[in-house]
Amino acid sequence: MNISKNKLTQEQTDELLKVLKTRFDKNMNRHENLHWDKILKKLEENSDNLRSLYEMEKTEGEPDIMDYDENKNEYLFFDCSPESPKRRSLCYDYQAWESRTANKPENNVMDKAAEMGIELLSEEQYRKLQEMGKFDHKTSSWLKTPQNIRDLGGALFGDRRYDTVFIYHNGADSYYAARGFRGYLKI
Repeated sequence: MNISKNKLTQEQTDELLKVLKTRFDKNMNRHENLHWDKILKKLEENSDNLRSLYEMEKTEGEPDIMDYDENKNEYLFFDCSPESPKRRSLCYDYQAWESRTANKPENNVMDKAAEMGIELLSEEQYRKLQEMGKFDHKTSSWLKTPQNIRDLGGALFGDRRYDTVFIYHNGADSYYAARGFRGYLKI
């Protein structure tokens, strides 16, 4: 992970934990049978996790617990904002960014996710998210793309239209104002 080395202030930490707890309580359908006190303990054990969640929140990703792996004792926070978070107009990866000869976007999804200390949702994770609500009605989100597709110059993205979740492809060097990316963080 390549997240900023700057530690959160106590005020930022307190505010973030308050927001996460409120969201957790409001959306129990996403994480039935999980307890906030156990999650809080895991969060407090590693300040990098808090920094990554802060970055997700700062870009309006609205991170929330979506899964728990009992064998690994890991919680998964997903971006749960109704529309793709405010990290948009990015091509898929550095290779795609570098290949653009004109109108290069500011950055690319894979590097931005690494800076934040998160990973892109896979198609499977995106579909799981969509089972818990209705996301990306007006936007779309880049998804982790299998290497065989990426090797051919493509990348995957998803959205919800007509009450159906669609997974599409596009050139990895493309970017749009309404396409961002959704990430996840393991803690």
